[in-house]
Amino acid sequence: MKMAYCAATASSRGGGGALPLSHCSSISRLINFNVNSKTSNQLFFTTTADFRKRRFYVRSEATPKLKDPVAVEQGDASRIETSKSDTEAVASRITYHAEFTPSFSPEGFDLPKAYFATAQSIRDSLIINWNATYDMYERMNVKQAYYLSMEFLQGRALLNAIGNLELTGPYGEALSKLGHKLENVVSQEPDAALGNGGLGRLASCFLDSLATLNYPAWGYGLRYKYGLFKQLITKEGQEEVAENWLEMGNPWEIVRNDISYPIKFYGKVVKGSDGKKRWIGGEDIVAVANDVPIPGYKTKTTINLRLWDTKVPSSDFDLSAFNSGEHTKACESQADAEKICYVLYPGDDSLEGKTLRLKQQYTLCSASLQDIIKSFEKRCGDNVLWKEFPEKVAVQMNDTHPTLCIPELMRILMDLKGISWKEAWDITQRTVAYTNHTVLPEALEKWSLELMQKLLPRHVEIIEMIDEELINQIVSEFGKSDPELLESKLNAMRILENVELPSSIADLFIKPKDISTLDTSEEVCNKADEEDDIVEKKEKEMLQKPALIPPKLIRMANLCVVGGHVVNGVAAIHSEIVKEEVFNDFYKLWPEKFQNKTNGVTPRRWIYYCNPDLSKIITKWTGGDDWVLNTEKLAELRKFADNEDLQSEWKAAKRSNKIKVVSFIKEKTGYSVSPDAMFDIQVKRIHEYKRQLLNILGIVYRYKKMKEMTPVERKDKFTPRVCIFGGKAFATYAQAKRIVKLITDVGATINHDPDIGDLLKVVFVPDYNVSVAELLIPASELSQHISTAGMEASGTSNMKFSMNGCILIGTLDGANVEIREEVGEDNFFLFGARANQIARLRKERAQGKFIPDPRFEEVKEYIRSGVFGAYNYEELMGSLEGNEGFGRGDYFLVGKDFPSYIECQEKVDEAYRDQKRWTRMSILNAAGSYKFSSDRTIHEYAREIWNIEPLQLP
Repeated sequence: MKMAYCAATASSRGGGGALPLSHCSSISRLINFNVNSKTSNQLFFTTTADFRKRRFYVRSEATPKLKDPVAVEQGDASRIETSKSDTEAVASRITYHAEFTPSFSPEGFDLPKAYFATAQSIRDSLIINWNATYDMYERMNVKQAYYLSMEFLQGRALLNAIGNLELTGPYGEALSKLGHKLENVVSQEPDAALGNGGLGRLASCFLDSLATLNYPAWGYGLRYKYGLFKQLITKEGQEEVAENWLEMGNPWEIVRNDISYPIKFYGKVVKGSDGKKRWIGGEDIVAVANDVPIPGYKTKTTINLRLWDTKVPSSDFDLSAFNSGEHTKACESQADAEKICYVLYPGDDSLEGKTLRLKQQYTLCSASLQDIIKSFEKRCGDNVLWKEFPEKVAVQMNDTHPTLCIPELMRILMDLKGISWKEAWDITQRTVAYTNHTVLPEALEKWSLELMQKLLPRHVEIIEMIDEELINQIVSEFGKSDPELLESKLNAMRILENVELPSSIADLFIKPKDISTLDTSEEVCNKADEEDDIVEKKEKEMLQKPALIPPKLIRMANLCVVGGHVVNGVAAIHSEIVKEEVFNDFYKLWPEKFQNKTNGVTPRRWIYYCNPDLSKIITKWTGGDDWVLNTEKLAELRKFADNEDLQSEWKAAKRSNKIKVVSFIKEKTGYSVSPDAMFDIQVKRIHEYKRQLLNILGIVYRYKKMKEMTPVERKDKFTPRVCIFGGKAFATYAQAKRIVKLITDVGATINHDPDIGDLLKVVFVPDYNVSVAELLIPASELSQHISTAGMEASGTSNMKFSMNGCILIGTLDGANVEIREEVGEDNFFLFGARANQIARLRKERAQGKFIPDPRFEEVKEYIRSGVFGAYNYEELMGSLEGNEGFGRGDYFLVGKDFPSYIECQEKVDEAYRDQKRWTRMSILNAAGSYKFSSDRTIHEYAREIWNIEPLQLP
């Protein structure tokens, strides 16, 4: 039998299914796949090109079996049968893509080319399962969850995809035959620059778990061309340059040019003759879909991450202006549209920056909802029942960035679908849910009412109506008998801040004078006249000064609580703070809305793939690899914690990982470190509340004490340490950038001090990302999670470290609380003030009652002495001093916790000297991490918020 076939041509869904070559005539002249009827899995790969000149001539005798081409065209997921041990088949697919899906010149087969061809070959397999997954969802018309997030911190995709498809062995062997190692090919992939920190990494872990657990779901985000930034570490500290992750293309994404939606900004709202509101005029752009397949582990289920890019039609290009020499003007509309998806979190100190951020948020919400509604209508056919929309659709807002989903869904339902306010509001509230990620003010977003009125006039009308309904509900709940109570509730709970109340409500708070108690004597009246003169004089003076009118704002977090049916925190302590402090008034009104969903991380990426040495040990001692899907099996390690054989293997795996990091640090920073030292790591976004400053001050104290000792005393007193930092400070966050500068200056001094040698090294790893984390975390021995108690919502890096047998030092904050409960109090180094003490401690500080520890004062003076260079750290040190005020008063309680912190670090040194005890603690940390799989978290979301059921391909 002879059949022409093109495995990489896009299917009708737009992307990459296989089609008969009768549909690809230009390629069919080049390729013939000959399947001998006697040896049906033999493939002879011949072309008119001379492959030998291009160094990868392939004549494979073991390739995929090809089934009926009609089945292929219809998307039969089983159409290509590949033996998982068939390396020749994999090699043929790789070389096919190197030749016929080229991103590089035809000569040679170097590493970049090998990466692209390998990724494209694995993408073929993903597309088969991908199409089958969504064909099934449409056919079954199941309820689907849609996860909207401004960030998805994916990391590299190749190793994860190969592993989830159980093809690591064949791909490793195939690439070896083609002259490359799998790990070298994998290293060519840049991290997708679609996120920054824990928010985006959590979203990506959730997608992995959703696919693995066979839940019907999609992710929606934006396709950032330049990411947040690429971090450079220079003598000046952190510098930022644009990410270049898309410069060579992205083999994983498929542009869906047929899937695009109009997005409008500015304009005005008019009422038509039919009484319906219409949003007209303004600035129009188009959001275009780019799809990325997300494969599950050991399942055919492959879900989708849809990323929106922005553009305008060609007709918006002003050809006349261009030909007149006004080139910038001619491209203005294109530039305005495209810049929406240039940068993640553009600086918002300017009005232009704020406008761009709001445009980003609205683009994500509007394009995603239009897409969701289109799918809903398609599945319903001619019988669209909008009241059933929440029975088929669940929209999860990952923090407040997608809040505009609420007014946008209302707008579409009312203005475009003709649904009444009452019904649209009921549908919206039953569809949307909100995850709160932090108590920090910058995360509880507030937008200028004036800006939003200009940019999104129809949405402001809808928000005002929602606010009015909320006011009526608050008045109904609390009554009018106690105006002070009612006023306090309205001030706390309203969506609109500093906006006038409806007159019927505002009149309740006018306090009339009590005439019966007035003294009308001449003396009193004269005194009153004098007071009136003084008041009049002051009023005139005030008129000469600009009035400080508080800005009118829209509180997005309040809108999320009001507009959704569930509000969840992301750790037990955080959820309690959400209920008792952040949204206490709402909690008292709607207690049923509030839930806890402790974060989790995927064990596939964060143990199985990034730490293969430890994975083999866990598999051996737990009796199989079931733990990769059922992390409860990790708890079985507890019974072997004192076993000498396990401890020996465990230590060997850790040392092997440390040796890799030694080479990495040398390559990235030039510093040489010893694998025999303790690896002490703090890697996360640089922020004052995360307290990298506390860490580096502790290191400075350690260094100062070492310098005061003799060599013998140093060796006896201190355990050798390599202190590793990583993370990005936001480009406009000056204080965070000062902290980065201090860390690098301290490192430059200590690392070149011959008196100290390998006893202490300080390293700042530049451009920390997922791939760097996958290298550092398996090598870690101590990890610092030392945020001010009550300020870290959850944290997920603490879970990753614990899973890899790293011991934590930290405060009782976020998920630290639950991790400590599971791993055991003796296996967690605890210090610092508790969350319920923070408010009192800040109040005492403001009252001047705080007395700093002499050791804390000593460290600050040591830094000011210039021992770490000439840079002026006065603003940074000054933030730790004084009692209150902007940039003063030590808001994050570094000074308060410093004594407890350095004393706890002494306990760390003591424990590390006893390696048997330390290894036992390490094993118990891994065993206790079983509860922190994102699989567990997703099951809870699916059952308790989204009400969706798993659906697996046969």
